[in-house]
This record gives sequence, structure tokens and C-alpha cells, in this order.
Amino acid sequence: MEINELLLLLTILFSGLMAGLFYAWSISVTPGLARINSRSFLLAFQSMNRAILNPVFFIPFMGTALLLPLLSYLRFGNSKLQFWLILSATAVYLLGIMGITIGGNVPLNNQLEELKVDSMPEEEMQSFRANFEGRWNTLNWIRTFASALTLILLSLALYYS
Repeated sequence: MEINELLLLLTILFSGLMAGLFYAWSISVTPGLARINSRSFLLAFQSMNRAILNPVFFIPFMGTALLLPLLSYLRFGNSKLQFWLILSATAVYLLGIMGITIGGNVPLNNQLEELKVDSMPEEEMQSFRANFEGRWNTLNWIRTFASALTLILLSLALYYS
């Protein structure tokens, strides 16, 4: 097995892990959080945001973002269809996951992190949640679809190698 194929398999693995994370979050975590009161919601979300910042998350998250452009470069001039599939996966991941995360979810997470939930009035908690929850969930669904599309495109690229 050559290095290009190994890199493609590793990128497929990483993108699959990201797709699974975003999908699981969208279908289980956010619906579960929707069922609890605002104080519990804010505290739980703060805790999860802190917990996810670890190497087990960052390696596939950033690894995919680094490997996709590298694969696009390495596959340029090879199988034209495979190159375009990988390049498309690169664009989808960088825009639909990295762009959405950096431009949308992270700023919302940073606003949430600044809250002193224990000293907030209930009305303020409810107001923050009303402005936060729907926007964050919508952005996460975009990341869910983008990560699934990335995985499909990369799987097709492997098929056409």
C-alpha cells in the first residue's frame, strides 16, 4: 500500500469520526439538553464545551483539515475523478465544518463560557438560551451534513483509486 492510499484511509477514518461525533451530538445530546431547564442547560453545555477540548477530539478534527489539502495536492494529475472528489471533500470540510465551527459555533461557545450562570437571574438565563440554542443547533446540523458529505466523497475517492 502506498503512502497516498494510507493517507486517504486515515483521512476517511478521521472524517468518519467527525461525522459520527456531529451526528451523535445532533440526534442525542441536543435533544436531551432541550428537555432540561435553562440553568442546567447552560451549565451542562459549558461543561461539555470544556470537555471536548482534548487531543482525542483535536487529532481527527484538525487532522482532517490538514490531510485533505495534502491529499488534494498529492492526487493532482492522477485519476481526474479521484482528484475532484478529494478536492470537493476538502472544500466541503474546510467551509462546512472548519468555517462553520470557527465562524459560528466557537463564537457562540465563547459567549456561553463568559456567563456566570450561578449568579444570573432566571430571565437572563432563558434569554441567553433562546438566542443561543437554536443558532448553535442549526450550525451543528450544517456540520453534520457537511461531515457526512465529506465522508461520502472520500469513500467514493477510495473506490475510484
